[in-house]
Amino acid sequence: MLVLNSTDPQPLTFLLTGIPGLRAAQAWVSIPLCLLYAIALSGNGMILLVVLREKSLHEPMYYFLSMLSATDLSLSLCTLSTTLGVFWFEARKINLNACIAQMFFLHGFTFMESGVLLAMALDRFVAICDPLRYTTILTNARVAQIGGSMLIRNVAVMLPVVLFVKRLSFCSSTVLSHSYCYHVDLIQLSCTDNRINSILGLFALFSTTGFDCPCILLSYVLIVRSVLSISSSEGRQKTFNTCVSHLSAVGIFYLPLISLSLIHRYGHSAPPFVHTIMANVFLLIPPVLNPVIYSVRTKQIQKAIAKVILQKQLQI
Repeated sequence: MLVLNSTDPQPLTFLLTGIPGLRAAQAWVSIPLCLLYAIALSGNGMILLVVLREKSLHEPMYYFLSMLSATDLSLSLCTLSTTLGVFWFEARKINLNACIAQMFFLHGFTFMESGVLLAMALDRFVAICDPLRYTTILTNARVAQIGGSMLIRNVAVMLPVVLFVKRLSFCSSTVLSHSYCYHVDLIQLSCTDNRINSILGLFALFSTTGFDCPCILLSYVLIVRSVLSISSSEGRQKTFNTCVSHLSAVGIFYLPLISLSLIHRYGHSAPPFVHTIMANVFLLIPPVLNPVIYSVRTKQIQKAIAKVILQKQLQI
């Protein structure tokens, strides 16, 4: 059996996979996939543009929204080249270093999104439960500190994962089951003991999304308790409506993540293409839907987008 590792003189190459069993239909599948990427890139790019240009949106809530859009934009970009390369041009080869780099950014931005959703939950908690101190608690400096701490956390948990993947040796079978590099997928191809890699992967997951999700739930328990203390039903409804967009963003991030985990764990009898399609859906649902949700539900974003479009039309 041929055993390869990252120290070999010959470059170690992996083969990415489109949709197992539906190779003939990949060109057709790539059409809606390309459309979803276009929506994700343009939608999140527009959110970033309007938050940057409109001074009325220079508030903590919209700073966190711009962080979410930047994360979704980056998450889409880090898989765009390999996914469309596989579906359009059968460009399946990727070397180990490029694969590890993609894996680092893919998981890093996924964890970053979880952190941003937690920061947005904090924003809603302070705005509803302690509105008089909102501007003194969530200052621009503190918002920047929150964003920086999330970035440092993600790099800190992902660096050991990457370094220990570099130590693995791989057998002659180097066919990955997705159109991008995924940590679990990569370490399963190893010929050597990968228990440390599995432990590090689980630690990275539980120290990020595993920590963020309960904190988000706790914040909403406190928010609901505060909302219920409002005497008028109109006031309760108006206050809770400010959380609907964020709750939707939390749902479209965590529900596909949980579904994907359950399919990987219990769906062994499911056809391979189900796993692949679900993995691609998980990556694209949040970047596609988040800008749509915030554009539809937030009047300030609607007005800012309309203003930017009108200005461009007048310039033409």
